[in-house]
Amino acid sequence: MSQENQTFSSDFILLGIFGHSPTHTFLFSLVLGIFSVAFVGNMAMVLLICLDARLHTPMYFLLSQLSLMDLMLICTIVPKTAFNYLSGSKSISVAGCVAQIFFYMSLLGAECFLLAVMAYDRYVAICHPLRYSGLMSQKICCFMAASSWILGSTDGIIEVAVVLSFSYCAREIPSFFCDVPALLTLSCTSTMLFEIMMFICCVVMLLLPIAVIIASYARVILAIIRMGSAEGRRKAFTTCSSHLMVVGMYFGAGMFIYMRPVSDHSPTQDKMVSTFYTILTPMLNPLIYSLRNKEVTRAFMKVLGKDKHTE
Repeated sequence: MSQENQTFSSDFILLGIFGHSPTHTFLFSLVLGIFSVAFVGNMAMVLLICLDARLHTPMYFLLSQLSLMDLMLICTIVPKTAFNYLSGSKSISVAGCVAQIFFYMSLLGAECFLLAVMAYDRYVAICHPLRYSGLMSQKICCFMAASSWILGSTDGIIEVAVVLSFSYCAREIPSFFCDVPALLTLSCTSTMLFEIMMFICCVVMLLLPIAVIIASYARVILAIIRMGSAEGRRKAFTTCSSHLMVVGMYFGAGMFIYMRPVSDHSPTQDKMVSTFYTILTPMLNPLIYSLRNKEVTRAFMKVLGKDKHTE
């Protein structure tokens, strides 16, 4: 009982990813730069899609939801990491740790389902263009997006409930945030049952969306190959390749972290991969979609033109 009380009364210590050597100071500055680009890029995507009436379509609505999730994800992790590094503190309260786990796992799960919805949207648009307005109506699109948020939040609640059920013999988390696999290495009791449950959750949260994505794009690729217009094929491949790039980065990193036993985890490897999909991927998403999308670029230039005109 005293051990459990200690678990919930003492702060955790985040060992972090950076020291105070010149190299680490440079890397920390680089992470802050990436965070700034990710924050501005995702915020700009959300605002552009809201402000430009030409982007009020299911595809861009789903893209705005992806940018919103990425925005929340980086704000869940990076500010606390930066504060600890700059202040010299390494502690995080139990409540702060629980909040990180909930938002982090909820957003990861929500993105998995949203990427599957985005793949289905492309399948309907390319394979059933005449039925698109009915199959992807505003009501259906909002329902799918809301379902992604709800399913992700459910996963976050389950992860938090199970993590809080353990007692911990150590307080030092070998990561720069409260990552579940890193936290489980501190448990006093066996985590095998939780690992099995987490694997099952990953099958649902990762492999099920991947199955939908693969099925959707298998049909899309066949439809593109059969297109008579070379310009139509090029446009379809450009749109789909952007989504596939994001899917490959996101799901590859997620499976590497969450579908291996805790005993196989290396703190160094986990930190590198976690950095990739918690900081780098949210920065790359708006760049991939905006730089390869003429409509988004046109909307952005329109906003800049209005600003100049106003001045």
